[in-house]
Amino acid sequence: MKKIIAALLAFAMLFSLCACGGTNGDNDKNDTGTKVVTDACGRTVEIPKTVKSVVCVGVGALRFTTYLDALDLLAGVEENELDIGVYKPYAYLHQDVWEKLPQTGNNGETYDEQIIAANPDVIIANMDKATADAYQQKTGIPVVTIPMVEGILDDAVIEMITLLGDIYGKQERASELTDYLTAMKKDIADRVAKVDKDSVPSVYVCGVTFKGYHGFEGTEAHYGPLAELKATNIADATGQAGAFDMDIEQVLKADPDYIFVDTNGLDIIKQQYSENPDFYNSLTAVRENRVFSQVSFRFCATNVELALADMYYMGTVIYPDTFADVDPVAKANEIFKTFLGTDDYCKALSDAGYTFDAVDITK
Repeated sequence: MKKIIAALLAFAMLFSLCACGGTNGDNDKNDTGTKVVTDACGRTVEIPKTVKSVVCVGVGALRFTTYLDALDLLAGVEENELDIGVYKPYAYLHQDVWEKLPQTGNNGETYDEQIIAANPDVIIANMDKATADAYQQKTGIPVVTIPMVEGILDDAVIEMITLLGDIYGKQERASELTDYLTAMKKDIADRVAKVDKDSVPSVYVCGVTFKGYHGFEGTEAHYGPLAELKATNIADATGQAGAFDMDIEQVLKADPDYIFVDTNGLDIIKQQYSENPDFYNSLTAVRENRVFSQVSFRFCATNVELALADMYYMGTVIYPDTFADVDPVAKANEIFKTFLGTDDYCKALSDAGYTFDAVDITK
């Protein structure tokens, strides 16, 4: 009998140990452990399986973290994200969140002591490989680099969303955004395919914001919204890449069918008109009232939602037949709802003087 009792006790102890061991294993699986991600520089970085806190460094990191509804993970914020106007929507809408966070940097400059004190699980950074390696070694915190996003429907946008969705455990939200962008890319391509190739207009975009505000000469080759619409951007013919100051005599020679004005440069352009009205009145688009607005979308790289809204508005202007069913304001608010969670951001823009409308540079 004693042997039977001893055997039962031993079995009970063994069962108890196995149960305890199983529980610990589940906890390790759920709450601890690591995984490896490949960042924008091709670095393999070991991070916690469940990321609970992050610090964002440099251009794009906080913007896309906001798009992914991951603000609850933030352990700090850069100073340049404070006191921001409507031209930077993701920051403008969340000033109440930023104000409660410690300041961990400024426009890519890191405040090392504050970051180490914040002790995030991961640092999300716009850095090159060497800088990221050095900073990870310095802080002892995993550093994941992100791509620079200047476009709106290109691979870099999808890559950014997918990478951060994986890091933050926000795969469902990431899929929602990438599916939306993929459908939008197809929608634009389908509409453009219906345009008679012999009637594709020429366009000049001026007043483009880059390293500050610019006048009529400020333009951009391969301008994102226009590039997606496959219209002729006269700045592309210069061989330049990105934003630059164009010789305005070249604009006159090309005499574009449409002119779009980045709203940030409008006052400068009106002043330029008052100083040389004969030149501007020589442009067919000015004489025939084919000058329209673009809401400034570039502030520390591309605010994707603003650029997409600009793209649809531009489409309604230059391709009125194939975009006849699009209400630019309604479409913009749909985009803002998807990316920012607010469906009436057009009102905030309008109140600040940013609208989708015809522009009169003569007044």
